[in-house]
Amino acid sequence: MADAFVNLPADSNQALGIAQYAIDFMSDGPTGGQPDKSVIEKTNLFHTDAVLCGLSAIALGTNAPNLLRAEALQYAVPPGDHGPGLGKSKFHGATCFGSSIRVKSEKAIVANASAVREWDSNGTNFGYNPKTNSLAGEFGHNDFYPVAIAATQMMGRDGAYALKGMILLDEIRGRLAEVFSLKTYKIDHVLHGAIASAATFGAMVGATAEQIESAIGMVVAHYVPFRAIRAGKQLSDSKGASAAISTEAAILSMKRSMAGFLGPRDIFRNPEAVFRIFEGPGQMFQKVGATKANTDKADASPFNLLLARSGSDFAVMGMHFKLGLYEHQSAGALQAMIDLIQKSPALIANAQGENIKQIKIVAYEPAFGIIGDPAKRDPKTRQSADHSMVYIVSTLLRKALEQKKAGWKELMLAPVDYGPEAINNRLTRQLMGKIEFAHGGPDYDRRYPDGIPTSVVITDNTGKTHDSSLVMYPGGHARNTTADLKGILAHKFQLLGSLAFDNPAPIIDRYSDIHTKSADHIQTINNFDLTVKGKFD
Repeated sequence: MADAFVNLPADSNQALGIAQYAIDFMSDGPTGGQPDKSVIEKTNLFHTDAVLCGLSAIALGTNAPNLLRAEALQYAVPPGDHGPGLGKSKFHGATCFGSSIRVKSEKAIVANASAVREWDSNGTNFGYNPKTNSLAGEFGHNDFYPVAIAATQMMGRDGAYALKGMILLDEIRGRLAEVFSLKTYKIDHVLHGAIASAATFGAMVGATAEQIESAIGMVVAHYVPFRAIRAGKQLSDSKGASAAISTEAAILSMKRSMAGFLGPRDIFRNPEAVFRIFEGPGQMFQKVGATKANTDKADASPFNLLLARSGSDFAVMGMHFKLGLYEHQSAGALQAMIDLIQKSPALIANAQGENIKQIKIVAYEPAFGIIGDPAKRDPKTRQSADHSMVYIVSTLLRKALEQKKAGWKELMLAPVDYGPEAINNRLTRQLMGKIEFAHGGPDYDRRYPDGIPTSVVITDNTGKTHDSSLVMYPGGHARNTTADLKGILAHKFQLLGSLAFDNPAPIIDRYSDIHTKSADHIQTINNFDLTVKGKFD
């Protein structure tokens, strides 16, 4: 049996190494990927979660997913038109959610990935692997599964092939997030996903290692997205569609490479590419305490890269679920609020929140900087509200006051909680005024990204304080052991599915346990009526 991991040293051509790893992983031979049942189960849950997020976003008329879906449907391809260099593909094009029309695969992918990401409610990773001391802490999300579905449709393969591609994609982008922090240099985290998308799509549709290397080179050389898309007092469509747009570019790069276009080679060691520009030659060797001779190497990337081939130690196992719609950096505060209300129900006895005098939330960087920005204290759009700690916590508390209940299922934040009426809710705004958000300093910062270190102290109307103590692993976190994860996710799937369908059960089943689905099922997986109900502002 092949080794459980593939090691790509810093002084090797890692772009070519990723390419060969991807090809081997997707193969049926002895070098093929062999993730165990736990990896398959977790990836299946992330995939179903992502799809239900996407279908509900389209049904409620969100702007970018519907615009990109309409655009994709303008790129229908006739039978037999596989695109340049894709002669090995069996079927033409791929499909968008809720459509049987075959369109250019990159267009189906950009539309579906945009829908998946729109609510900012699907899976998350924080780039943390203490086993290998890879602690770069880069963000990322499970936005890219449409890549695997599109490639599987093109090749006429079954759900097991699609699921294997999803695991591969999460492994590459997840491990890159552990070893290189893009956000440190104001680059958007979706670059890691775009690299992984190029490699996975290429491996799934029959590209050579050199063609995949070329495509990765093009992605890094031509399409580096900066965090300017996430800056500003009120965020735009670009924030939610960033992964989709970068992935569209990655698939186009892969197709061009397969048609004969030659992109830059050995991109991770390229001295003019983003990795070496920001973390120069030999830094990886300096980090591991190598000799002076090694630190002078001019052709080293900033990191070693270890990629799983078999077993349970895959990157996806360290990724986290969102138990509703919220910025994941707020999950610790939400868990603390739920815990405090369950422990002291008198806090929500008064429907107007008058039993609560003050709420102090203490958290770490980058949570304090990202969702504690003073500009986020007065959100006016959904994209800003779901990145506002004070808004997220106040909305959860408002729901608790209205329902006199506390729990992830009972208080699950849904799209309606970020609509104009909710954003301007009088009670929510009053509660926001009671919140103080503070940075916990080094003691909190050092605990991230292992956990989501947050504490909440509520002072009631008698002056008594209610202290949550430190929350590290809230519900949905990969290291949480107390939440009923499957039960809460089932509730979330039903909640989101019901926004799109009168009876969401058949749709949930259609996308669940994808590894058990036949090739015929994958060909028609998106073929169903999906009605757009108005426009979500």
